[in-house]
Amino acid sequence: MKATDAAGRPLSIQTIDHQGLTWVNVERPTLAEMSYLSERFRFHPLSLDDCLSWVQLPKLDEHSDHLFLVMHFPEFDHGVRLTRPRQVSIFVGATYVVTVHGGELRPLAKLFQDCRMSDERRGQTMGRGSGLLLYHILDVLVDHCFPILNAIIGSVDQVEGRMFDRREGAVLRDLALLRRDILAYRRIVRPQIEVLEAMEAKEYPSLKVEEEVYFGDLADHMRKLRVELEDLWEVVDGLHETYDSLTSQMTNTVMRILTVFASLILPFLVVSSLYGMNVHLPMGGSPWAFLVLLGIMGILSLALLAFFRLRRWV
Repeated sequence: MKATDAAGRPLSIQTIDHQGLTWVNVERPTLAEMSYLSERFRFHPLSLDDCLSWVQLPKLDEHSDHLFLVMHFPEFDHGVRLTRPRQVSIFVGATYVVTVHGGELRPLAKLFQDCRMSDERRGQTMGRGSGLLLYHILDVLVDHCFPILNAIIGSVDQVEGRMFDRREGAVLRDLALLRRDILAYRRIVRPQIEVLEAMEAKEYPSLKVEEEVYFGDLADHMRKLRVELEDLWEVVDGLHETYDSLTSQMTNTVMRILTVFASLILPFLVVSSLYGMNVHLPMGGSPWAFLVLLGIMGILSLALLAFFRLRRWV
């Protein structure tokens, strides 16, 4: 069911009713939608302001007749190859749940559409009160975190497989992007755990007591996700150190080759410099001087090469 404002204009608000429970879903909210919620539910103005603004950290506010949650969940931005936080604000009362978000969280939109289209799905999701509906909403959002994690793991495996490629610049760039992505993901996940743990630890009038175990399960999933991300960070950090070691080894190899080459041509430079001076030197006027000097310089270079091989420098 679509809502309208006082002038009859449609709002980006959809509603599902089931057995005395109402789910109100607001996508891409504006002041008009917030005014509608204020008139219908009498929510606190500061809570409505939070729905329209970016809240830096998740929060859980308890009011006399409802809970207000602000949470962030990841969504991968393919354009910049970065996991970004997407905000969802949720009001939970005894007979209603109101979700307000920007429309980027596809699992939430899909759950709402499934409940609207399927009687069976609606009964499973909304048949046991607002507490279990809140759990189902958070559950699909938490589950959505793991495919993004698996995609990052796949990217790490690909970079690890290309570690010994000659395209050093591409590997270094991919490692930097992975580190940035994992860091951004960790910053999203950590604060959500505190909100879920708070819901697990305390009884709220708006939620049934037996729902606490469900929120504990969600907190466990987020803690597992945090551990996986920390492990991934260590793996990428280790790959970066390995890459630095390989790069240093390749640089040292090139420098050693250049040093040997410079040493081998040193006799040519010394002799040619001596005979380039404007002074009388032995064999200065001999027609065989060039060949003799060339032979001497060649012998000296071969002697240096033999010395380097003897010392195992080349």
